[in-house]
Formats: sequence, C-alpha cells, structure tokens
Amino acid sequence: MTLTAAQRRVLVVVGPVVMAVGDTFIMEGHQSTVQWAISIGAALALVARLRMPVITLLLTLPGQYMGTAWLAGLTALYTVSRLRLNRLLLTACTLLMFGALFLPYPLGGAALRDLVRDPIWWESSLGVVVAALALGRAVALRAELAQRLRELTEGRGREGRLLAERVLAAERTQLAREMHDVVAHQVSLISLQAGALRMSSKDSAARESAETIRTLSVRTLEELRHMVGVLRAAGGSGPVERSPQPRLGDLPRLIAESALEVDADIGYRTCAPCPEGVERAAYRIVQEALTNVRKHAPGARVRLRVRCTGDELRVEVRNAAAVPGAAPLDLPSGGHGLLGLSERVYLLGGFFGAGPDDAGGFVVSAVIPMASG
Repeated sequence: MTLTAAQRRVLVVVGPVVMAVGDTFIMEGHQSTVQWAISIGAALALVARLRMPVITLLLTLPGQYMGTAWLAGLTALYTVSRLRLNRLLLTACTLLMFGALFLPYPLGGAALRDLVRDPIWWESSLGVVVAALALGRAVALRAELAQRLRELTEGRGREGRLLAERVLAAERTQLAREMHDVVAHQVSLISLQAGALRMSSKDSAARESAETIRTLSVRTLEELRHMVGVLRAAGGSGPVERSPQPRLGDLPRLIAESALEVDADIGYRTCAPCPEGVERAAYRIVQEALTNVRKHAPGARVRLRVRCTGDELRVEVRNAAAVPGAAPLDLPSGGHGLLGLSERVYLLGGFFGAGPDDAGGFVVSAVIPMASG
C-alpha cells in the first residue's frame, strides 16, 4: 500500500504523538493527576515540534524530569537536532535534556548523591541523550547530502545540455560555411554567365533577360550571406548585421520580378500597421506561391489578394492551370516550401491552406492574426 503525500504528512505529525501518549501509559508505578496531565501535555506538544522545535522541547522537560514522558522529551531533542544547526543552541538543549533525565524526582540530596556515584545512571542518561542528538544530526546530514546530490545531478545535466548546444552550434556554423561555399559558387557562376550573355548578345530581349538574371543572382547572394550570418550568430560566432527584411510594401517589386501575369489586389494599406512578423510571413507566402507557379504551371495567370479584415491579414494566391504545351521548369525542389510556410503561419496563430481547385489550378491561402506578430 502506497501512502499519499498528505497521508505521509499526517503520519509524521501524529505518529510521534500517539507513541508518546502510549509511553505514558506503560510507565511503572502510581502517577498523580498532575503527573498524568504533564505527561499527556508533553506528548500533545509534539504536534508543534516541526514548527517550534525548541519551544516543544521546553514543554517536554517537566514530564522528562518526572520520568513520565521519556519518549516525548527525546523526540523533541531529536527534532531540534535535525532542524537547528546552531551549535550553541544544540548544546544548551542537550544539557537541559540531560539534566532532566539525570536529576531524581523529587529532588533530594541523598538520592542525588546516590545517582552521582552510580556510573550506570551516568551512562544511561548521557547515552540516550547523545543517541537522540546523533540521530537527528545524521538525518539532517543525510537530507543535506541528498540535496547536494540533486544539485550536482542537475548541474551535470545542465553541463551536458550546454555541451550538446555547443556541439550543435559548431555543426550549424560548419553547415553555414559549407552552404555558403557551395551555393555562392554556383550562383556566382550564374551571375557571371548572365553578365557575359548581356554583353555579347545583340538581341535586346535577351540582354534584358540576362540583366534580370544577373540582378536576381546578386540579390540571392545578398540574402544567402544574411542567412549565413544569422546561422553563425546563433552558433556563437559573434554579432550579425541584420539587413532589412522584406515587407508587404515589397510585393510589387516581387511581382514584377516574377515574370508572371499577376492580377494583384493588395489592400493592406487600408488597415492598421501590421507587425513585422506578420508582413514577413505574408511576403514569404506570396514568394513561395509565385515560385511554385513558375515551376509547375508555366504560363498560368495568377490572382493575388492581400486584405485586412478586422484584426486579421488574409492572403490568397490562386493560379489557373498550366498553359497546354508549356514545359515546367526543371528546378530542384525539396518539397518543404509549403510545409515551412504552414509551420510559420501556425506559430503565428493563424490558418494555412494549400491545394488544387476545381478548375485545375492551385490555391495557397492564409489567415494571420494581426496581434501575433
């Protein structure tokens, strides 16, 4: 049978009282009414031993002196020894308890002389007092050692977590360096090839496309450097200079650079200022949706709606089916773009949806609370 915490507390408080009361009834010899009252009072005083151990010990001294509340007095001394660390106080309480045990009741010269000459009486009186004192100190030291062991265990756990975080930070920094080296190299080659095409081509449309590719490549490198800087800062490599993040005001430029036929209805300016986190999430939603249209539905028309309704920002990007005969762009895709957007929106407390519509197109929509940013 397992005791609950409340039952254990009751047992700790009431158990010594019950045993002390029982001790008064097994004492040999006739006891007067006063002795009975003092003995029972000493036993009942143990109820307050955890809150007022010294006062409880003083209340048990008369019964200890009369020899009718032996267990109550020793229990009180044990409690003082366990809960109080003051050596002077412990010494005083020990001497008082020893005196109450050693002195005869009633006090008389002849009886006192006999006890002083009796080494067994000295040994028994001093032994029980020292035993109660030592037991209390042993329990207190055990609790202190257990507390220190818990603190040591928690400290080692924290050190282990810090070590794991340092290892993770080092791996993150290494990954950032590798990502920068690999991706930056490839994008730089694209930019160089686009620049060479712009200089060598005689077709104005081709030169314009090459310039657009070169501009986008340069901007991609800038964003890549910023993200790598963030990763390095998170890895403890020092502070990072944060470049301005895209907002809803950058959507017209994003639409123009997408080279798609976009019917844009952007009405976010009619609402209260959006938090930066909300605007950035909405921008990334539109950016990812337009990228997917270029990948999977080339030539399709796109309808973009950005609206503030009450305290919510609503974003919807709907594209028609791909133009027949148009070949989709062969671009790498990890399939994590929409998943990442959904997690971003859910973290802001909003709702995200993405899927095909009845006309064969695709719809990406999100509702983001304004207060979440």
